Amino acid sequence: MQNVLIIGNVTKDVYLRMDNRINHFETDQNGIKWLDLAFDGSAYKFYSRVSIFGGASISLEVLSRFGLKAAINGTPATFLDGQFIAKDTDVCYRYILCQDDTVAYISPSEINHTHFHIPETNPEWIYIDRSANIGARAAGEILSFLNLSQDTKLALFIGEHSNQYAGHMRDLIERADLIFTDVEFDQKDERQVVRIGEDYIRYHDKAVNWSTQTKQDVLTRLSTHLTIAASILGAIVLRKNNTEALLLARANVEGANLGNSLNLDKLEANIADDYYLVQRHNPEGEKMYELEQNAKRLMTAGKGILAADESGGSIHKKFESMNIPDDEQHRRDYRNIFFTTPDLEKYVNGVILFDETARQHADDGRDFVTFLIDRGVMAGIKVDQGLVNFENSDEKYTQGLDGLPDRLKEYYDMGARFAKWRAAFEVTDHSPSEMAINKNADILAQYALDCQNAGIVPIVEPELVYDGDYPIEQSIEFTGRILDALFAAMKDKGVDLPGCVLKTNMVLAGKKQEKQSTPEEVGQATAELLRQHVPSELAGVVFLSGGQSVTQATENLQAVTNEGPFPWPVSFSFARSLQDPAIQAWQGNNDNVDAAREAFRLRLVANADALKKKQ
Repeated sequence: MQNVLIIGNVTKDVYLRMDNRINHFETDQNGIKWLDLAFDGSAYKFYSRVSIFGGASISLEVLSRFGLKAAINGTPATFLDGQFIAKDTDVCYRYILCQDDTVAYISPSEINHTHFHIPETNPEWIYIDRSANIGARAAGEILSFLNLSQDTKLALFIGEHSNQYAGHMRDLIERADLIFTDVEFDQKDERQVVRIGEDYIRYHDKAVNWSTQTKQDVLTRLSTHLTIAASILGAIVLRKNNTEALLLARANVEGANLGNSLNLDKLEANIADDYYLVQRHNPEGEKMYELEQNAKRLMTAGKGILAADESGGSIHKKFESMNIPDDEQHRRDYRNIFFTTPDLEKYVNGVILFDETARQHADDGRDFVTFLIDRGVMAGIKVDQGLVNFENSDEKYTQGLDGLPDRLKEYYDMGARFAKWRAAFEVTDHSPSEMAINKNADILAQYALDCQNAGIVPIVEPELVYDGDYPIEQSIEFTGRILDALFAAMKDKGVDLPGCVLKTNMVLAGKKQEKQSTPEEVGQATAELLRQHVPSELAGVVFLSGGQSVTQATENLQAVTNEGPFPWPVSFSFARSLQDPAIQAWQGNNDNVDAAREAFRLRLVANADALKKKQ
């Protein structure tokens, strides 16, 4: 799958550095030098002539140096082995006269109209470059393609030549997921607009200054703005956070030379000190950066999250069914099996703890939070306080917001860096209702905001309960409505999505339904639903097992993986599907601990393997 399909015009920029020692120039009363072209047969001297590709080729070069698969629509032009390769027939020429650090342009009087050619495979992004000259026909063709390729996102550069008020441009602006602009523009949600000024770049609530005044090479305004925009787009495709995107763009435009931007690894090394400065002078930025980095760590590819956070009531039922004493020591010994399993850190990024467990200790005397951190595993905490009924209703909401900020501060001081909150929705003839969906979504969003204010990554868990009698079509409908309400509520409250993880059910028929869903049906339906309802900037998606059997959850996880890649990392956050074989082996007897650990490890291996796409 192609990451970015660029729509734009390729130019050939011919730079002529004029010799200002010869009397070609006159200086006016404002100190501005003018080149006096008399058209009388005079010869004008220049030091050097440099011919480089510009326009859309700059975007292609930047994205390619970021390690992305990119192409310019409708042209065989490529960026190969550090060189842009194109036929001269595919380009239009501009002549750029340079005198010291100022330039003048000789350009075609009419810009070629940019055509759209339907790609053979659907790209992740379509990027309408600043060099593009989009007419009504091309705009209509692009929109028609996007209507058929719902997973493809649109980035659009509004420049001084863009007729943003024309009907076809308004349609593109309305459809765009991301807009770059270096002109006055106020027709879009500000959170989707990157503003490029003569000395600043602003995106969301972040901004950095930039300058090329110390450079020897003369980069045109068009070249610098194209470099900035492509760098930010590349960072977004690679799931960098907003601060990283801006700093990478600044480092690239300030470090680039004519026809030569920087590779991603060099850029990332260059911005390390900038992060320190941004963090030192902006405590809120430091906290958000730490939050988003922790969210990325929590979603490191190939690993999952262990949910070891059963409430007192849940673990009591589990122990009672196996005649295991339900006391604090046995609960500690049970959790200790998982935390001491060899190679745990190879298969999980984090462990969700219950409050009691977070305060208990490992065999060597370290508290479990410290014990996990020392193993390279992030410690998280379940912070909701269970389900209660709405007044005069049998539908439920999750309680626990009262006093949550104080509890989160305590958990942060203990070393926890992520949290989890579950909202459950049962399917009946009259539920889940819009009231229950919206109120639980609002509660989840408030919990997420409180977490982020405390520096803790929120895992939001809306679960359509599997233990019901409903077909897969209803699972699709209700899960979609729940996710829409959740992300609308989080947007309203200003939750930072790159610092947030979604834990959700897979899409499948209810457990009591006669016709059960096959793994292929689960994989296809879940993948399609998530792509339609989950914002791309989210840190990641993990699945709960929700009462599925041990092997069923793994097979369904594999089926979802096979439908990838996705805009975000996808993984598992299982409890029973990882733990049941272990408790069956343990039986409350510590003589069986080694067998229990091995049973648990085998489930970790199986589910980590299910995160690898199978053909």
